[in-house]
Amino acid sequence: MLSTVRMFLCRLFHAGWFWLLSATAAGARDELSVASRAGSNDHTDPVAPILLVLVLMGLGAVLGGRWMRRIGQPAVLGELVVGMLLANLGYALHEPVTTVLRNDAAMVEVVQVALHEDISLSEAAHRVLPDPEGDRLAQTLTGPSGPLAVAIHHFVDLLSRIAVIVLLFLVGLETSVQEMRRVGWSSTLVAVLGVCAPLVLGFVAVAWLNPQARLADAVFIGAILTATSVGITARVFRDLRQSRRPEAKIILGAAVIDDVLGLILLAVVSGLVVTGTVSFAVVSVITLKALGFLVGAIGLGTWLTPRLVRLLARTEIENVKLFFGLGFAFFLSWVANQFGLATIVGAFAAGLVLEEFFLNELKGHSLRDLLSPLESLIVPIFFVFMGMQVKLETLTDGRVVLLAVVLTAVAIVGKLVSGLACPRTLDRLSVGVGMMPRGEVGLIFASIGKGLGVVTDAIFSAVVIMVMVTTFLTPPLLKITLARSQSRATAA
Repeated sequence: MLSTVRMFLCRLFHAGWFWLLSATAAGARDELSVASRAGSNDHTDPVAPILLVLVLMGLGAVLGGRWMRRIGQPAVLGELVVGMLLANLGYALHEPVTTVLRNDAAMVEVVQVALHEDISLSEAAHRVLPDPEGDRLAQTLTGPSGPLAVAIHHFVDLLSRIAVIVLLFLVGLETSVQEMRRVGWSSTLVAVLGVCAPLVLGFVAVAWLNPQARLADAVFIGAILTATSVGITARVFRDLRQSRRPEAKIILGAAVIDDVLGLILLAVVSGLVVTGTVSFAVVSVITLKALGFLVGAIGLGTWLTPRLVRLLARTEIENVKLFFGLGFAFFLSWVANQFGLATIVGAFAAGLVLEEFFLNELKGHSLRDLLSPLESLIVPIFFVFMGMQVKLETLTDGRVVLLAVVLTAVAIVGKLVSGLACPRTLDRLSVGVGMMPRGEVGLIFASIGKGLGVVTDAIFSAVVIMVMVTTFLTPPLLKITLARSQSRATAA
């Protein structure tokens, strides 16, 4: 009886969510229509519909996270599931806002194509996406709620990117430079093995499934499997309050090195696809940039931060700890982007060198405590948004399913093997599982390959399934392996 009531409430929530979202879109269409007639006399605030969507996504994240905690799973898994269910149900009901939100990567490319080629968004949608998905997106963009849906997507996309930066900054705050040095060699070995194993296995799998595939295509698809999304693993460790474990530090350190290696590998295989040759000079420049940023950011930050903090300690600026901390994280994220690296690398580096000096020089609440409300507000929205990118209709194609199964198996085995690089005293299986999720990183690699013509629609769909499976498997498996490791340590 109780399970029936819970199922009814869950369905009621889903129905209410779509009713509110549809009402929001309809209301926004009326507002746009009135605004076009009233001109400058209209006082409608365009941010109002965006606020309601954020409230609905936040509510879904809270309920999904609470549901997962009830069954003993990390909250992040519930946020991903809620996003997946809401987006696919909304798409089935032809809800325009969710139709745009679930095509995040495509929408970014659609806007770029429309701006660069001076064409409409609907024309760009037909060029970027195959039919019927492209036709559905084009119809949505040309409909009365198209401008609203684009505005909501743009805001949610930017907010989710900021959320990842905040999350990785918090992760860096929980990891000191001294601890990173102690696991530095292990992190490097894990990262190297976690890149090489999926690359080789992916290349072999593609060559076996499609013997006619070009060398460049097989190598590029193998490169897609090397990506690691540290955001999901970091959130699981935070939910389980295990961020200070040696395994967590090794995974986070390996993820940073993995990003550098992935960037270099992406540059190499992209050059192979475009020109047929690889420029040693280009690869060397990218390598030096990546290493220069990491060494420089940590080294300079460790030297400069104490001096700035002591100077700030003499001032009476209100909330100086919060302002300087976020400002420092955002600045290093920007610098990382200028070096051609992911912004999350800069945020993680900022956290590595900051918290210890703040605790020593500025009294009061820790920076982690000050950022906790911000994390609770925006980080769940990112994971709901990531779940919305999963397209369940891709499972209807048997060839896509076969390719997805093979790529998923290779992706899982390739990262599990990386755990063998850890010392025997640590839980190698937990490290391997923690390196499994691809998340948005794998999708970014796949979208680049699609732009180069290497990744077909079928391969892209298979990659999406692989990303979905590895993303959803990591939280429960990591929870199981960590619990097993703790029980063994207690028994010993």
